[in-house]
Amino acid sequence: MKWSLVTHDKKFTGFFWTQFLGAFNDNFFKNALVVLVTFRGITLMGMESEDLVAVVSGLLVLPFFMFSPLAGQFADKFEKSKLVRHVKLLEIAIMLVAAAGFLLKSYILLVGLIFMTGLQSAFFGPIKFSIIPDLVGEKHLTEGNALIELGTFLSILLGTIAGGLATSVPQADTFIGLMLIVIAIVGYFTARTVLEVPVADPNLKIQWNPFPEYLSLWRLLKERVAIFNSVLAISWFWFFGAGVLSVLPLYVKDFLLGNENVVTLFLAMFTLGVAIGSMLSEELSFGRVEIGLVPIGSAGLSVFLLDLYLVGMPFNSIGAGSTELSTFTSSFAGWRLMFDFFMMSVCGGIFIVPLYTLLQERSQAATRSRVIAGNNIVNAAFTVLAAVAVVVFYQLGMSQVEIFASFAVMNFLVCLYIYSVVPEFTLRFYAWILSRTIYSIKTVGLENVPKEGPFVLIANHVSYVDWMIMAGACKRPVSFVMYYKFFSIPIARYFMKQAKVIPIASRKENEAIMESAFEKISFQLRDQEGVCIFPEGTLTDNGELKPFKPGLLKILENDAVPVVPVVLHGLWGSIFSRKKDKDKTHRRPLTVEFHKPLSPDQIRMEDLEKFFESQLSAGSQN
Repeated sequence: MKWSLVTHDKKFTGFFWTQFLGAFNDNFFKNALVVLVTFRGITLMGMESEDLVAVVSGLLVLPFFMFSPLAGQFADKFEKSKLVRHVKLLEIAIMLVAAAGFLLKSYILLVGLIFMTGLQSAFFGPIKFSIIPDLVGEKHLTEGNALIELGTFLSILLGTIAGGLATSVPQADTFIGLMLIVIAIVGYFTARTVLEVPVADPNLKIQWNPFPEYLSLWRLLKERVAIFNSVLAISWFWFFGAGVLSVLPLYVKDFLLGNENVVTLFLAMFTLGVAIGSMLSEELSFGRVEIGLVPIGSAGLSVFLLDLYLVGMPFNSIGAGSTELSTFTSSFAGWRLMFDFFMMSVCGGIFIVPLYTLLQERSQAATRSRVIAGNNIVNAAFTVLAAVAVVVFYQLGMSQVEIFASFAVMNFLVCLYIYSVVPEFTLRFYAWILSRTIYSIKTVGLENVPKEGPFVLIANHVSYVDWMIMAGACKRPVSFVMYYKFFSIPIARYFMKQAKVIPIASRKENEAIMESAFEKISFQLRDQEGVCIFPEGTLTDNGELKPFKPGLLKILENDAVPVVPVVLHGLWGSIFSRKKDKDKTHRRPLTVEFHKPLSPDQIRMEDLEKFFESQLSAGSQN
């Protein structure tokens, strides 16, 4: 696993430790308070300790609804490193008051301060994910997100454990208060090492009334399909995770007959799993945003959670009493449950990191913080919905393990629906499998693909999987235009329909299909998306470039957009080409070269043919 950003990049290191210490302190404070309230039998305003614990969870979420619109605007209008330091100063003030609350045993004050820590997190959230692209750049974006997720979940685990342990030391209230202040101060000094980054939108006019801003954030999320789908997928993960974790304590207590140590073990498995999955997603992404991993992660969430249901009640023979940690870890069933929970969490990390990275990459720099703020609001709403769903399940008389099974099935059905209506996830998944098993793909010149606006990719046509190779190589989603007779190939037809490939024919073959294809191409381009065509119109049957057809010129007549030539090297002779004596070499090396975009008035078909012939000839000589 890579740690180069933390160990060598000063711009990133200070921010990493700032967010790490902040998350640690929040969870240290929260869990210490929850444990003290629970074991001291504290009651406030007629509420028992169990009710107070629920109130604490609600107070943490409430500020995200109330203040995220303002937080997103602040992060876009002002310089982010200064905002980080202001947030850390707020943390010091909160923890000073919290220390006094612990010393005075003023639990109503401490419960109120939970709201303030939520407020601080609501303002830090948009900064946290919008500053990463500025600190690490596009090249290390996936690695930066993976490390931030790793640090966040490790700090949550350590803070939660430390908060629980701190309640048992002598003079616990004094010790907890002192620790909160010290960690907050150290966090402020690490924040001072975060370097300045460009201001996203200094001319932004702050909208103090949150209600119009809710609509504004919603419009921002809906502007781009990829962003909106990413937000929904991220929010679904929080729905899934919040639901599972809310059921976990009772599952351990009532179903596994376990004690508090077994609950802690499962929480450790969850946080470590997500942290390791986050780093694993970076390794599997090979230095790029790889949303092809998202279906793998989502499938694992359901498979491993469903196995908890299949295990059943392994300790029911013990009867009354509780299963000690040693008894649990010495049994095969215990290890199987730990493995399931750990692997489910690893899959969660694999699922979530590419989505956050995609959210940052596809959002505009001027509005990125507000997009993150909108994402945080939707996440909070889904977290609340998860709590409602759990209550409904209990009202239906379901056991904890049946609720787990329900979440697993819901996750499967929701993801199946998402992948059926959003082909980019599944297409990139197929491309990822193809590029990591049959081929070894090298991508050159990705910076030549326009980051925004419509464009047309043109490529030489060598094999039946050219479009899939390019879909995996290109960072932006692209609609592919393919010869309609390819849809008669059974396996290819399935993949092409799922990826919403546009079929095309010549006027002589089928004029209706041809006209429909150009209408769909124009619609994609006017929707600011990319389109890929193969100007030869058909696959090469001898490895040589075929004459280009004039379809590109007709596209540019309707929509004058940049044209990016893409040269595919190494596919001729592979198992998906038309060559008779195919090379079945494992991990056959391929190169996908994206060249500088051409303006529409530069396009001459004969010049394009010569360009591709020269590039292919140069490639064959290398």
